[in-house]
Amino acid sequence: MSIYEVFMPALSSTMTEGKIVSWAKSPGDKVEKGETVVVVESDKADMDVESFYEGYLAHIIVQAGDSAPVGEAIAFIVETEAEIATAAAQAKSSAQPVVQAVAVTNGASATATVQTTTANSNGSNHREGRVVASPRAKKLAKELKVELDKITTGSGPFGRIIAADIEALAGKVPTAVPVVAPVAPVEVPVYTPAPVAKPTPAPAPAPVSAVPGTTTPFNTLQNAVNRSMVASLAVPVFRVGYTITTDALDKLYKQLKSKGVTMSALLAKAVAVTLQKHPLLNASYSDSGIVHHSGINIAVAVAMDDGGLITPVLQNADQIDIYSLSRNWKSLVDRARAKQLQPDEYSTGTFTISNLGMFGVDTFDAILPPGTGSILAIGASRPQVVATPDGMFGVKQQMQVNITCDHRIIYGAHAAAFLKDLASCIETNTQSLTM
Repeated sequence: MSIYEVFMPALSSTMTEGKIVSWAKSPGDKVEKGETVVVVESDKADMDVESFYEGYLAHIIVQAGDSAPVGEAIAFIVETEAEIATAAAQAKSSAQPVVQAVAVTNGASATATVQTTTANSNGSNHREGRVVASPRAKKLAKELKVELDKITTGSGPFGRIIAADIEALAGKVPTAVPVVAPVAPVEVPVYTPAPVAKPTPAPAPAPVSAVPGTTTPFNTLQNAVNRSMVASLAVPVFRVGYTITTDALDKLYKQLKSKGVTMSALLAKAVAVTLQKHPLLNASYSDSGIVHHSGINIAVAVAMDDGGLITPVLQNADQIDIYSLSRNWKSLVDRARAKQLQPDEYSTGTFTISNLGMFGVDTFDAILPPGTGSILAIGASRPQVVATPDGMFGVKQQMQVNITCDHRIIYGAHAAAFLKDLASCIETNTQSLTM
């Protein structure tokens, strides 16, 4: 008998745990190759997970609403309908079946190095000389200097060695909170996801409901944001502010608004065009040196209805015309709020914009996202009384912007020069935004 062990997929480079949103199949259902089996909530999106094999869903380990670390088994698929009952019984009794590993990835599925294994009559976890243990157990065994070969049968499903087995052998009390170990990357076939139906636009973000006297657990997205914010504290940053007159930009927006152009796209375009002259502001830090990115990908922060935020990315924003950029942005926002973005649509930004000006905020400082070198905080454009070159007074629309930079690769003079050129683009060279 052959059973395919389905693992919790790593849908992004930062994902360490996934939550089962729903199972598209029930135990006993037929599963076709390429058919969606389960929907998994990653850090910032819900992803369909498809089967790479044809067979029958025999047993579900992780139920809808529950979470599991990346690399942990979440279900089992068998080849024939006659094997369902036997596989389910073995899963519940932790007996040792014949197992074949199946790894899954976003919008698709893929096999890892597939090894057909032979069941041992004594239920041993050694499959053809290979010790079967969870990623967390392997990491813990290395930390505690425990030899996996000393464990004949693990207490996990199908005799799999889990962290509790390692702790027991080392004489330690099992920990209450799991320590999640990252899964080694697997080589997967190239897959192009089918077009996603355009969702109904979501309403403007609403305050997260709360019941007085209770504690609301963080959702997956909020936990991901929290980890990023904590990581950002380790980066030495500095901030520079600048005042930009927006009369010309406002005039251009009024001319193009009826053609579907958005202010967010105009601001992203202005930043991207300016970054062409200041590539260091588009770079990021690494232990081996400064990473100079090949494209100018502008990430723009968007608040989510259920809490947290996400940064959809306008790829190569400097090379795309303003009309296409606006259409792309609208699509990204709609799919972000419907949790239908693909990982490369929110994790590939090289420069970030946070625009709280749309909420009437005058000025603020933004936190630098990990893996990037700069983020620009944009305040509201308001009428201001200013002195004119001829010594008179006039009224101009002005906004405050503040840039936060990684001081390991960018210095104050670099940031100041960028803001000066950004102001020039917005104030006197708006035609460059329509080219």
